[in-house]
Amino acid sequence: LGSAAVDPAALVGPVAGGRLYRHSLRVGLADVAPSGRARLDAVARWLQDAAWADVVDSGLDDDGIWIVRRVRLQVARFPRFDAPVAVETFCSGTGPLWAERRSTLRVDGEAMVEAVALWVHLDPEGLRPRPMPEGFEAIYGPAADGRRVRARLRHPPAPPDGAAAVAWRFRAADLDLAAHVNNAAYWEVVEEDLATGPEPSEPLDAEIEHRAPADAGDATIVRDGDMRWITGRDGELLASIALGSPPAATG
Repeated sequence: LGSAAVDPAALVGPVAGGRLYRHSLRVGLADVAPSGRARLDAVARWLQDAAWADVVDSGLDDDGIWIVRRVRLQVARFPRFDAPVAVETFCSGTGPLWAERRSTLRVDGEAMVEAVALWVHLDPEGLRPRPMPEGFEAIYGPAADGRRVRARLRHPPAPPDGAAAVAWRFRAADLDLAAHVNNAAYWEVVEEDLATGPEPSEPLDAEIEHRAPADAGDATIVRDGDMRWITGRDGELLASIALGSPPAATG
């Protein structure tokens, strides 16, 4: 699968004096492929767990809901089974109704995975975006250092005519507290491709954009080169995955 160099505009470093939260874990049996490398869906799960742990540790009083709009993973090397992983995460930018989170996964001090995610803040019912919770700027503003980010999606909104399509099914076990397919489960689409071929090359660069929540049930995967589109049973576009360099932002 495709690989690309670091995009410094998206993978910014931490700011001196800003909040940097550290979360520790160990690569478990359920996290790895048969070869022993950590799977992408496991990496995505670690990132969301670290993000939640950071919010809890910060003491931020927030009754809203955060949903993932975009996640980019740049894997220099895959963590292996039983490796101790340290996740370093911080707020790297903000917008009116969203925030960007940068994370680095380290094993024995070596940066193995760089990640950047865009999270949108919703009301408690998860229906409408709403401004950052009170106290957010005081806790996370210094780390963002005034950097403003956009929530506009950049992947092609539809596959080309004639692109290959295969059936997919999201399981009830993929649903989370919001009763929608958890964002980590979408990476299983890439892992299914990896399971039928050689081990992925390193480095690996991949980005997912979420457009609509998915329920358990039938879906379709449309493939065209290094792009994957995931559609629901009614044809609605749920998400897209770019392997290699993400498409350039427009507008």
